[in-house]
Amino acid sequence: MNLFKKFPFKDKPNTAVITCVHILNEKQPILYVSHDADDGCWQFLCGREHSVEESKIVALEEIYEMDKSIKKIANLDYGKKAYRKDKNSKWSIQ
Repeated sequence: MNLFKKFPFKDKPNTAVITCVHILNEKQPILYVSHDADDGCWQFLCGREHSVEESKIVALEEIYEMDKSIKKIANLDYGKKAYRKDKNSKWSIQ
């Protein structure tokens, strides 16, 4: 299938990830990404503080379709975080 060849992540496109309503509503860009060490979960957030109600679970491919620039951090190791100032800024890894 063509999607799997072009998909830059090692995880499957339908992998559940955490995001926030700010990103899903496309009002905020993805500015913070974490790849959790304990369970390998991805989090794609806007960089603001969030309530539990603002958290959403979506497929990794949905986030990728919204912002293809995350392919630059597709190989982010477990336990690492990536930040950027705005959508046009370079990712910084910590």
